[in-house]
Formats: sequence, C-alpha cells, structure tokens
Amino acid sequence: MQNEIPHSIDYGALAALIRAWAHELGFQAVGISNADLSAAEAGLLEWLALGMHGEMDYMAKHGCKRSRPAELLPGTLRVISLRMNNMPPAARDSWAVLAEGGRAFVSRYALGRDYHKVMRNRLAKLAEKIRAEVAEFEARVFTDSAPVMEKELARKAGLGWRGKHSLLLSRAHGSRFCLGEIYVNLPLPVDEPEQEHCGTCTRCMAICPTQAIVAPYRVDARRCISYLTIELKGSIPVELRPLVGNRIYGCDDCQLICPWNRFAQASADPDFAVRHGLDDAGLIELFAWDEAEFASKLAGTAIYRIGHEQWLRNLAVALGNAPQSAAVIAALQSRAEHPAELVREHVAWALAHQLSK
Repeated sequence: MQNEIPHSIDYGALAALIRAWAHELGFQAVGISNADLSAAEAGLLEWLALGMHGEMDYMAKHGCKRSRPAELLPGTLRVISLRMNNMPPAARDSWAVLAEGGRAFVSRYALGRDYHKVMRNRLAKLAEKIRAEVAEFEARVFTDSAPVMEKELARKAGLGWRGKHSLLLSRAHGSRFCLGEIYVNLPLPVDEPEQEHCGTCTRCMAICPTQAIVAPYRVDARRCISYLTIELKGSIPVELRPLVGNRIYGCDDCQLICPWNRFAQASADPDFAVRHGLDDAGLIELFAWDEAEFASKLAGTAIYRIGHEQWLRNLAVALGNAPQSAAVIAALQSRAEHPAELVREHVAWALAHQLSK
C-alpha cells in the first residue's frame, strides 16, 4: 500500500459517520471487524478438501484468498460489513407456492432486481463518501462477487451469528437480507461479535429437502437445491431430482422454518419488488418462454445469469415432479427435441417420471 495511514483522524467519529451514511444509502445495519480470519480458515480448507463445494471450482482455485483479506487488498486493516433487507413486500406466501406442484417456486431474494447490482452501487457510493472525508484512503467493495468470507466477517462485525444452516442470523431481522463488504486500510474501532442464539433448535437441518445440512454449520453444496438449480451447470443428479419439487431457482426452506425469521422485515426498496409475477407463476407458462422472452423479462435479475438452457433444465425437473396432467405432458413433449442435450435429458427424465405416476 503506497499511502500512509493518517494518524490525525478521529476514527471513532469517522465510524459514526460511516454508519450514518450507510443508513442514508438504504443499509439496515453496519458493523466493523478486523481482517483476521485465521480461526475460520481451517474449516474452509477442510470443507474444500471434502469436496463439498461441488463444481464451484473457483472456490478451490482462490483457496486462502477468501480467508486472507490482505491478499485481495494489500494493507487491509478493517472490513466494513453491511446488511440490506431484500425480502419483497408483496410476494405470495412461500409455503403456499411450494404446496402447489404446478406453480414455480423462486427463492424470494431473486424476485426483484439483482441484489449484486443494488449492493455494489451503494457500496461504491459509501466508499466515495469515506474517500471525500479521508484523502489517504484505499478501499475495495464486494458483494458476493469475489473470494470473501462475507458471513464470517459479518459475524465478527456483530451483525449476527451463524445459524446451523450456515447463514447469518439476526435477532431483529432473521436471515432475509444480503451482505456486502468494504475492505479498508483505516484503523477504525471494531465491533463485538454477537452471541449465538440457535440453542438446541435443528429445524433447518430437519426440513432440508435433500438433507444438505450434513452437520450443524456444515452444508454439502452438492446436495443443496440452491447449488443444484443455480451453480451446477450440468445434469442434476437423478436421485436428487424428485427432491427438488417445484423449486426452479434456489430454495428457502431452511429460512422459512427458522423461528428467527418471524422477525424478518420486508424491504421497502422498489429494487426488490416482485417482477413479472415470478412469486406465483405457473411451471407450464415459464417453460414456454423462448430465449428472447427469458432475456427480456429476466435481464437485470439474479436469475438471468443461469441462462435459458439451465432455466429450462430446472423447469423440466419441476414439471416432472408436478401433478400428472395432459397439459404438463404436452409442455414437456414440446421441448423433447430441444437443441441442447442438457434440456433433452431432463425433459426425457421428466416425461418418464410423469408417466410412471
């Protein structure tokens, strides 16, 4: 780091300003931690060694960069962690959608604008405000976009504790929020971590459709429906397809069952409002979208990045799991000769699964 750290600044006052600016920008909570993740590094390396990251090769490739912030921004002294509520205010009840096999369930964080875009823009604005206050300043912003242990950093910064499903939990907001970080070279005062409040509860582990939470605080991504429908680019394992149900993008079950989400608050930000009725759309309707319609309706959302073929793959599995009907079979047959082998394979499975009922 070329710039010298200024010693004449009142860093306590600066931290108070950062909190005020963050709230003005729409963040619900701010915490500051040091950059020492050595205590979490062993767990990360063990998880990777067990192959629980599945085909997310980038996680193994980055290795310890995730647990060593200074390798991403040399000279990092503190990490500012920020939380933003992202639950849409008027989405149809999740349990109700999951109970109707002909409807498509989309993880509630993905119903509106891509949170990566929302968060990154506001994190950049916050960094600029700090830069205007402190001339000699280095920073880098992140929002699930680089090798960052965001949940562990947020825990250290006092924004919550890690639940047994591995997500961050807040007593006041549950887990229905997204996280972002700013790495800085400023010796800001740090916050105290929050105590854990899960107790003996294991509801998140019990309800997981694929039993992906293999132990408290440990998720095997290879079984997780969020991984299967979003991160996995190839075939969904045949034995897991019936367990996916009608979840076409992500899975919220472990959050829906968590008692702390009784306190989760919907976002008032229009960026997170439901788009194109995706909170309660029919599987057949979505399966009929061609690539142009997929692009026009989902551009700017988190869903867009999976692409049309993966979208059809996920919908084919959900249609295979749907209640049997002539309309479902006709919809699947309409894609039986799709140009992509990935789609054809899952359609063939879905048709066989339908006809075996």
